[in-house]
Amino acid sequence: MVLIIREPATSEEIEEMLKTWDVFIKIAVDIERKILAGGGVRHYECEQELLKDGSRQKDIWGADWSPYTEEIVFESIINIRPSQNNRSMIIQSPQIREQVNQITKRLLGGL
Repeated sequence: MVLIIREPATSEEIEEMLKTWDVFIKIAVDIERKILAGGGVRHYECEQELLKDGSRQKDIWGADWSPYTEEIVFESIINIRPSQNNRSMIIQSPQIREQVNQITKRLLGGL
């Protein structure tokens, strides 16, 4: 189940999102609205929920979050965007990586 997280997640929400992969959560982060969607089998599912909620494609970036180690892997198919100078699955912009990091840690970290 994909959840949209606008405020720091509860432990119940984290557990729900972990049901798909057990040790990490696939997330899509809207760096403009400072929200994220997590819990899908693929980043694409999370991205779709954010788009339905009013996010713009250019603002959404995919990553994986491990609540146990609080580490982020900035890699996803949805990140391949030649029009935004990101030709890799890995988020190449240090500024965008930092925004994704800060939003993710604020909304999913610290439990």
